[in-house]
Amino acid sequence: MGFLSSRRKRARLAPELDDQELGRLLKSLRATTRTGTIATTDLCTAQMTRLLEQDQGDWDRRAHRLGVLADFLSASHLPKSWAAREPRNPTALVLHAWAQVEQARTHDHGGDTSDAADSCLRAAELAPDDPTPWVALLKVARWERWRQPQVFGVWNEVLTRDRWNREAYMTMLSYLTPEEGGSRLQVLDFVDALVARVPANAPCVATELTAQVFQYHAILGRGGYEALVARTHWSQGMAAQALDRVVHTWSQPGFLRHARTLADLNLLAYALMAGDRRAEARAVFEAVGGHVSAWPWQTGGDPLTEYEQAQRRATVGQ
Repeated sequence: MGFLSSRRKRARLAPELDDQELGRLLKSLRATTRTGTIATTDLCTAQMTRLLEQDQGDWDRRAHRLGVLADFLSASHLPKSWAAREPRNPTALVLHAWAQVEQARTHDHGGDTSDAADSCLRAAELAPDDPTPWVALLKVARWERWRQPQVFGVWNEVLTRDRWNREAYMTMLSYLTPEEGGSRLQVLDFVDALVARVPANAPCVATELTAQVFQYHAILGRGGYEALVARTHWSQGMAAQALDRVVHTWSQPGFLRHARTLADLNLLAYALMAGDRRAEARAVFEAVGGHVSAWPWQTGGDPLTEYEQAQRRATVGQ
């Protein structure tokens, strides 16, 4: 993917990012899942199978596609029906478990994840080399607030199969925050250990910057004077170092190649604008090409509106 584009594209929320095949599948699923018939279920599962069979061995792409599908289908009967009809299909089992977590998260503890862990473990037995059953189990563990020794056991299973799995790192980062199962010190230790050894263009390379965005949001959430001067977070200490480090590496043409590259560039554009580094943000907005990820823009309101307003501010005085 070239970093600079010759023209600005119309911005839109794009959970598939630049995965055109996944985008076409989402469009088809949107059109065909409304009837709820058995024939529709057969058609949808065949379409998903066809797409997901293409990513065998590309664990980064597979996790991206399964995650997007789980979120998209979280309110649908389809993942559960597929897993029930094909109980020895690891992809169906993983999608069912992952969709259960997404549904529970969307409904704020209103979803049922009672059999999600069992689905993940059965999938892991059926596909022992595939990290995605363990990635999904890690999500279950985070949601159900498992104790840390159990969570780290699942985490190690992922790393054994896919050392730099982006989804796993992001899930662990969230689990270790003070708002969930850990502390600020654990987040710092986790990020420091990663930065010391991760390749500069690994799929999980945005973990450090994500941690700084979490900290920035925590400052904003405290309100008062701290929130008023929250922008200074990006000019000090580790936050400034993290931002400086990625803005000069991610901006190289073709440097980032993983499936969620555009999500990471959305994150970078957001952080640069939060730190009022508009000149640097302009090139990142060009690279995003109008493919908007909901997070982190949604923390300020409607994500598409927030993105477009930030993009306009970046071009003022250009």
